[in-house]
Amino acid sequence: MKTLFHTIFFQPMYNALVLLVDILPGGSVGLAVIILTLLVKFVLFPLSQKSVVTQAKMRKLEPELKRVKELHKNNQQELARVTMELYKKEGVNPFSGCFLLLLQLPIIFALYYVFLAGLKFDKTLLYSFVSLPDTVNSVFLGIDLVKKSMLLAVIAGISQYYQIALSMPALPKRTSNEPMSFQEEFSRNMNTQMKYIFPFLVVFISYSISSAIALYWIISNMFAIGQELYVRRKTKTIK
Repeated sequence: MKTLFHTIFFQPMYNALVLLVDILPGGSVGLAVIILTLLVKFVLFPLSQKSVVTQAKMRKLEPELKRVKELHKNNQQELARVTMELYKKEGVNPFSGCFLLLLQLPIIFALYYVFLAGLKFDKTLLYSFVSLPDTVNSVFLGIDLVKKSMLLAVIAGISQYYQIALSMPALPKRTSNEPMSFQEEFSRNMNTQMKYIFPFLVVFISYSISSAIALYWIISNMFAIGQELYVRRKTKTIK
């Protein structure tokens, strides 16, 4: 498993970063991280685009889901069955957003190991066509990306909050004091954890590792926010 992670995630990311630092003016690590982030986002674009479109479809399904819930409020099994049939009919996977987040974790871990050594590039890890850069400048906008930065970590957390808040469908307001079904309780708990707890986790991880990780998260979230707004405009589902 470790060898697989090294071959598929770590070594390509490591070599891509070294190559970018080598060819960019002044050996700018900040620009290299931004470009590498955008390259990763474009590689993941088909999956992320599917996830964003799915979220847009779920927002359009909200009135129908509300009607189904009211119709089968006394039969939770039937409600779950009809809801899943509706998702299947519309080609919606409500967990696609979570899958995309999980898919990015190996990339985050790969970046973690890249910056763990403090950008002391190891020639033995490089592909034959990649050379060690003559100059390495880890300072970007006055911040040393090898070190920790609370400012960038907080910005990463804020951008993560807005990205999740924008992409996740709003939960309908409860109109009664009846006990929630397992499905509704699970959805609400998942929504709360993703929207409020995950951004704090992003801040913690970004600050614990290095500013480079925070920069990666900021650029990644900005890309996702732009993609979400584009899909909303295209499908005319802006709320």
